Amino acid sequence: MKALGYTDRGPISADSSVVNVEADMPEAGPRDLVVDVRGVSVNPVDVKVRANRQPEGGPRVLGFDAAGVVTAVGEEVTGFKVGDEVMYAGEFTRPGSNAEFQAVDERLVGRKPSSIGFADAAALPLTSITAWEILFDSFGLAENGGTGEALLVVGGAGGVGSILIQLAKQLTALTVVATASRPDTVEWVKKMGADHVVNHRNPLNDEMKMLGISPHYVAALTATDQHFDAIVDLIKPRGHIAMIDDPQNLNIGAIKLKALTFSWEFMFARSMFKADDMGVQGELLTRVAELVDAGKVISTVNNHAGKLSVDNLRSALSLQESGTAIGKTVLDGVLEA
Repeated sequence: MKALGYTDRGPISADSSVVNVEADMPEAGPRDLVVDVRGVSVNPVDVKVRANRQPEGGPRVLGFDAAGVVTAVGEEVTGFKVGDEVMYAGEFTRPGSNAEFQAVDERLVGRKPSSIGFADAAALPLTSITAWEILFDSFGLAENGGTGEALLVVGGAGGVGSILIQLAKQLTALTVVATASRPDTVEWVKKMGADHVVNHRNPLNDEMKMLGISPHYVAALTATDQHFDAIVDLIKPRGHIAMIDDPQNLNIGAIKLKALTFSWEFMFARSMFKADDMGVQGELLTRVAELVDAGKVISTVNNHAGKLSVDNLRSALSLQESGTAIGKTVLDGVLEA
């Protein structure tokens, strides 16, 4: 089958960063679905892996978000059948979604929303899982919980921020403050449902003091090393910080005096280590699909990059790598010659 991969780690501008690949057709393991991929999206993890991890044994096919149609099921599969429309974020250690077909463990798969197309659905899985795990695993919130408390989302216009704002507004009682610095990103986070917007180009502790809100929860989604001291200053005592990025140095000892809790969110942890509860990811994706079909969650797609091809995928990854992307960038999962 046709696929797109990379042959050498390095910059997106290199010819080796996106290449056409002839890959073996996937076979369904006992708990696997084989999916005809109809839509994909790009994420920061695609950029990080391609730039830093040298492929072993030939080209590596990336892609961690997909939506498509089930074409085969493993002998132990119970939740899906051939013909089902599904969405998922896949696994870190298996071939990715930038291919005609992909095998994925059924426990990581949710139903695709019926009200949107495959590419729009492919924008949802990785970011929805990340946002859900921040709210309900890291922060330990109950649905409809958080009354009287606030959540600060640092980097509200990115892929995770866009869906985190929406899930927090739909499933908790939190007041949501999001950071954004440009007119277009401010407009975007307001569209996603943020109650307040502050500018992360300014000291966040000053911005929050002017707003008169001290959050109990902070989701640090980008530039955590730049904002960490301000976050520690502005958060309530016994508050909780959840982080997804990769700062080189953090003064973690600074959180002691406020007795803060710190969590690192990595949505691939459950699948990488075959956690007993990895099936909760598929279940939450179906919940997200229900919210979309009910009109309570809207698409986070802000850029449709066309059909999967070397040029279109490289363009999408370049935008992601630039740090200026708003929401999600998607592509139709039909590989061009």
